[in-house]
Formats: sequence, C-alpha cells, structure tokens
Amino acid sequence: MTPEEIANAMTGKLREARDGRLESLLPSPTVQNHAAFLHRLEDGSLVCAWFGGTLEGKSDISIFASVLAPGAERWGEPQRLSFDADHSEQNPVLFTAPDGRLWLFHTSQPAGNQDECRIRMAAIERDPDDPTKLDAAEGRYLDLPRGCFIRAPLVVRDDGAWLLPIFRCIQRPGQKWNGSHDNAAVGISTDGGERWRLADLEDSIGCVHMSPVPVGGDGYAAFFRRRQADQVYRVESADGGRTWSLPAPTDVPNNNSSIAVIRLSDGRLAMICNPVNAALSPDRRASLYDELGEDDGRPDADPSGGCVPIWGVPRAPVSVCLSDDGGRTFPERIVIENGPGTCLSNNSTDGHNKEMSYPWLLEGDDGSLHIAYTFHRRAIKYVRLPPGWADRTDGRIR
Repeated sequence: MTPEEIANAMTGKLREARDGRLESLLPSPTVQNHAAFLHRLEDGSLVCAWFGGTLEGKSDISIFASVLAPGAERWGEPQRLSFDADHSEQNPVLFTAPDGRLWLFHTSQPAGNQDECRIRMAAIERDPDDPTKLDAAEGRYLDLPRGCFIRAPLVVRDDGAWLLPIFRCIQRPGQKWNGSHDNAAVGISTDGGERWRLADLEDSIGCVHMSPVPVGGDGYAAFFRRRQADQVYRVESADGGRTWSLPAPTDVPNNNSSIAVIRLSDGRLAMICNPVNAALSPDRRASLYDELGEDDGRPDADPSGGCVPIWGVPRAPVSVCLSDDGGRTFPERIVIENGPGTCLSNNSTDGHNKEMSYPWLLEGDDGSLHIAYTFHRRAIKYVRLPPGWADRTDGRIR
C-alpha cells in the first residue's frame, strides 16, 4: 500500500479478512503513528494507545488513544492525551490500579536524547455520557533518574507494590546516546505510584523493553528486546519479582525491535515479535534518530564497557510465538503478516518504510486474540483472531 492508500483506509472500521479475522487501520490525525499498546477496561472496551506526530523524536510527537466499545463496528475517534510542546512523548502504557483508577504512563524526552527521558504518570477519566471519550489529567513526572524508559505494563506484587518494567538509557558525559549502555531495571512503588525507587537487573547490558508475565505461583518470566539484534533474552523470578536471574537467550531471534508476551488461558505463553535478527539481514542504519538533523556536536557514546547496538534490521514478519515450557523455548510460530519490513528510514510520507513492528497482544474472554502494531510507520493496524486461532495450521512454522 502507498502512504496515500494507507491514509484513506485509516477509518477505524472493522473488516472481515481471511481465516475469520477482523482487521482495521485506526484513525489518526498525524502522519506518523507508532508503538501501539492495548488495554482492556472493565466493561470490555479496548483502548489502543500510541504516539503520533511527524517524526519520532520531534517535539510534536504526542500520545493518542482510541476506544473500541463492545460490539462496535469501528474504533472511536483518536484523542490526544499528552500536550508537552517541548518534548517527544512516546511509548504509552495503560494501567488499571487495584482501586479501579486508570493511569497513563509515557516517556518524555528532548529530541533524540533518550538518556534525558523522564516518565510521566497521568490519571485518565472516561466521559460518563460517551465511554469512547477519554480525558487525561496533567499528571507528573516520576521521581526516577533521567534516562528511564518504558514499554511494558505494570505488575502488582503480592504485597501490593507496583512494579514498572524499565530500561535505562545511561548517560555518558559529553557523549550522545546511541543505546550502547542501556540496561534493564524495575521501578518499585509501595504507595500507589507516589514515590518510586529503582532496582537494576544484574548483567543486563543491551536488554530493553522488559516484558514480565506470570508463570504460576510466585513465579514470573520476563523477556527482552536486545540492542545487539541477536536473540530475545529471558530472566525469571521465583519470589514474585523481588529478585531476578541473569539474562539468558531464548530460541527466538530479535532485530532490536519491540516484543510483548502474555500468558494464555491454557497456560501457554504467547510472544508477539519480529523473529529475525542481524545474522539474517545485512540492512543497517546509523542510529534510531539519524534523520532528526539535530547535530549538537557531541560524538556518539563509546561502546566500551557496553555493547555495539545494531539498527536497521528489517521489522517483519509479525509473528505469534508459542511456548509450553514457561518461555524457555518457542517452537511454534504463527505468521500474522509478512512483508519486506524495511526500516532504514522512519519517514512516514515517502513510502520507503515498510515495517510492521512494535506489536501488542491481549487474549479475549472468548479465546480470541487482539493484536495491534505499527504499519509502515503510517498507521496502527488492529487484528482480531477468532477463537481457536492457536489450533490452526495456516502460517505455522514447526
């Protein structure tokens, strides 16, 4: 599809596609739309949040959201939920607290300087007369160090503490952030999000986008995108998220792009990702923000003591990978959509970007699977797979 064809199809209307699936391109007023996050509300409504603007890292990037009401035939109108004209506001995460309040967490950074990022937390209210309409309070920054970034949802520990998965973009004095020293951490709040402390994960250089999932009892497994574009990595906790093992590779390739993992009602884990890595493609780009045109004279961060990040590996196909051993292996992989996945440019207007990336997934009460992901950096695409999707063989790799 050309950028114009994609724009014309961004109506939010659900249409039936192959294999009984439903598909939609969500409406948006912006030319760039990326980093979808799905959240289910108590009445069964789905909220999809993402960031939109002209180009990732620009100060016009803001958080948007749309609501799909139960039984509706189209997604609701897009609504802007952040309004900082001086920062690029990215990576929305929605969280329903134990008291029922709905919160939005998102990142806020100046230009491409992820090492100066702060995390913002804002309450979300629904219009009592129209539940498809959302309103965000002004919110506040969390009391965490600069350089903290998020992507995955919070976990409530058995003692009521909130655990926020974080990756840290470590500042290197006099040097520009490039991902070379990013590592994993958990933000911990024991007072409902008022105050936070940070707990780093040992030996986690390059492990970002921590995605935790319960695996039974007090056990958790968590999975990581990797700056080195090699494999998805995994850690585990046997004490409810208080301590974690050292990161170790899984059998799923990773292209230094986002992943998400959930536990299905049958106990299996489902990971959605682009299962390709740098060994499978020669495509490379200089950095994530090489198109911003904002050279402040600093050199890129020296990778000594860190890692050499790899950018530009294709971001396709979008696949759901299934595990029945707690995420140690994912032998079954179902392709949701394939394509070239070209991501050597973040430009959303010239049609050169063909990525299908940053996917999210939720399981419906009826066993259906809800999926959202970036489509060519131009739109957010929604796919609903019908109940029984995991038993079908089309697109399955054994």
